[in-house]
Amino acid sequence: MTQEELDALMGGELDLDDIEEEELAEEIETDIETATQSDENNETKDDREPPKWGPPATHENKVVHQLDDVTKESEEKASEIFDIIENISNDLMDKEENLNNVVALLESNVALFTTLREKFPDVNAFANQLEKNEEALASTQDVIEALQNSGDSIMNVMDIMQYQDIHRQKIERVINVMRTLSKYMNSLFESQVDDSSRVSSAKHIEGDENSDLASTEDIEALLEQFGK
Repeated sequence: MTQEELDALMGGELDLDDIEEEELAEEIETDIETATQSDENNETKDDREPPKWGPPATHENKVVHQLDDVTKESEEKASEIFDIIENISNDLMDKEENLNNVVALLESNVALFTTLREKFPDVNAFANQLEKNEEALASTQDVIEALQNSGDSIMNVMDIMQYQDIHRQKIERVINVMRTLSKYMNSLFESQVDDSSRVSSAKHIEGDENSDLASTEDIEALLEQFGK
């Protein structure tokens, strides 16, 4: 059907009986397919973007290398933290031992001044010293209790830090899985034919509409990255 016939049909000036039914259906279907293909081609050309090969395979972009660095640094920092915590715990135990000696001395003073106050109730000095030693004894015992609580908290911190080692093991397990998959994929692409003996890949094949294709150097660089 010509454009004039189609316009006449749409305007009511042409009778369908004047046209063969099959001929009309075929021509309309052809027109629709042509218009659709034209729209798809225009959309493809407008939306098409140049190929992106991703970031270069430098040390910063290699996943397994990064995970290895994380586990190594994490283990080193955890070891440093454990050393610091252990030193603090040892200092607390030393101070607690020193204060226990002070407590023993204060308890001895309290016993002495208690006896003196009972024998010499009129001597105010004995009563005053007894009161001061009792206050000093109570304060020292409070400090010892605080040191013990701090020691318990440090032990809890060390227990919590054990999870860091569990997290490291989980990361290492992920690394092992990734390495296994990498080796498996490499084995799938292995070939007994040397690449140098292969026919070079065509840059353009009949039917290609995209002229912005990767060069041979781009493809070889990409394959080299995967090989690492």
